[in-house]
Amino acid sequence: MSSLARQAPGAAAAHPIGGADPIWNAFRAELRKLSAQLFVRLLAIAVVACPFAFAAVLRIQSGSPNDALFGIYVHSSGFAVALVLLAFAGNWGLPVIAGLVGGDIFASEDRHGTWKTILTRSATRTDIYVAKLLAAGTLSVAFTLLLAVSSIVAGVAFMGAGPIVDLSGVQTSAGDLLVLTVLSWLLCILPTLSFTAIAVLFSVASRNGIVGVLGPLLVALLTQLLNLIGKGVVVHLLLPGSAFLGWHGLFVQHRFLGPLVISSLVSVAWIVACVWASWRILRRRDFLTSAVESRTNWRTPVKAVAATAVLVAVLALGAGLGPTGVTEHRLSAAIGEEFNHLTLRQQELIGRRAPAGAKLDILPNCNRRAAKAEGPGDWNCSLNVYLPQGHAVPFSATSVEYDVSVESDGCFKASSPPSFIGGPTMTDVHGDTVNNPLYMVYGCFDVL
Repeated sequence: MSSLARQAPGAAAAHPIGGADPIWNAFRAELRKLSAQLFVRLLAIAVVACPFAFAAVLRIQSGSPNDALFGIYVHSSGFAVALVLLAFAGNWGLPVIAGLVGGDIFASEDRHGTWKTILTRSATRTDIYVAKLLAAGTLSVAFTLLLAVSSIVAGVAFMGAGPIVDLSGVQTSAGDLLVLTVLSWLLCILPTLSFTAIAVLFSVASRNGIVGVLGPLLVALLTQLLNLIGKGVVVHLLLPGSAFLGWHGLFVQHRFLGPLVISSLVSVAWIVACVWASWRILRRRDFLTSAVESRTNWRTPVKAVAATAVLVAVLALGAGLGPTGVTEHRLSAAIGEEFNHLTLRQQELIGRRAPAGAKLDILPNCNRRAAKAEGPGDWNCSLNVYLPQGHAVPFSATSVEYDVSVESDGCFKASSPPSFIGGPTMTDVHGDTVNNPLYMVYGCFDVL
């Protein structure tokens, strides 16, 4: 140790690891190492450039991502662009960032055989572990915030800061949208950290950077698949990516925060479990074992694959446990109330202002074709609208049919043939072309 210090005194002085606060010194060293890597710098460029590229493409074309919540409003408000990007980031983007940041931070030491070197300095195994964990978490949060800022700035710069209709059919002002959009992105920090903890666990357990990087992406894919099956809410709320959907409850007239609170606590539980498991594995590891012997130990990856398969099977079988979140009553009530708001909004656009608190007589009826009327999937909703008239028959009944696709978290997208409600755009009282509020209906309801 003394001979090594005499051989490279300049390097030891330039990059101190020990000292009065070894964790802080090791954290700074790990942060410098991560920041100096090419893929991290390219990731920073992509996080800034991709939202601007997406907004620019939307600016020059007439199409819109209708399948995403608020997708139909991307040409009228930059906040809709930011929210569409948020939905994509929650499904794929942020898990990929977590994997790139945390998936190789431990495995790289195994790949280069440097564990013995860094552990011979005046920093303990605990110091190194905490420092690497903090470095991965810091970069994950930084990239999440950077993506949030670039998404909002790009959307507003290309599409403006116009108002949009929320998930209960009420128009929301630009000021409120800014606050809600910023808050929605901030709520994604916690689940991003949970995926970072998952990446760290894969990195420590597998000693393979590729497994560590791709592990969170695989978990995100499995989460998406599990969200498509089962009618119960228990398993869906226990998945690591469930907190990415919590912001939906902020964009309704009567806000619901139950799923957000539960999924945030679930994210904390995933963080604690993965950190505990990765530390337990690292603490018990014998770094004196030769690299050849480590590579020939095939039992660990086989056990990991088997345990993952069992866990996925258990979650799939348990997807129907617990109370049913998507029911006929909840969907009918949500789409009926939203149709009322959107109809009044449409009449206002053509110059027919309704009195404050006006309400249509609507009788919604939602069902599923050849299936029990519960659970996520494809639904059909018939809304019978009763309009008063001064004849012998006091009311005129008009039926509007919507094909509705409902997700396990209670969010839905409803579309109707143009013969019922018109095309995607309409002309308002000022002669401007605006979105037809009734053409594509986005909504969410509480599944708890």
